[in-house]
Amino acid sequence: MSSTLIELCYGSAYPSIMAKELLHPDIDQIDLSAVLDALSDPTRREIVAHLTEVGEDSCGSMNPFSSKTNLTYHLARLREAGVTRTRIDGARRLISVRAGDIEQRFPGLLPAVLTAVRAKEPS
Repeated sequence: MSSTLIELCYGSAYPSIMAKELLHPDIDQIDLSAVLDALSDPTRREIVAHLTEVGEDSCGSMNPFSSKTNLTYHLARLREAGVTRTRIDGARRLISVRAGDIEQRFPGLLPAVLTAVRAKEPS
């Protein structure tokens, strides 16, 4: 399954390409194994820690975490697992952590992961 879906719109003489809304699992479809698998990668844990601090951020500002290609992969894995939500705003994609959904589905999981990530940060 591709994480990028493209739809052509023919409302004018020149077709414009618009991305369809990205698929996110409903809260009852968020699977513990998928969440744990998504959070098993250190880069993805750092992305989640960053997003919990800033609230919402664009893909472009997360370049320090990984190369653009790898970042796209990591963000798709987090979104498909239900850890993050991606909101399309014009040409930008804004990502946020679905902290409330994760807490409702698996109480205490996200705070435990974030505590472990922050414990590894240099003093």
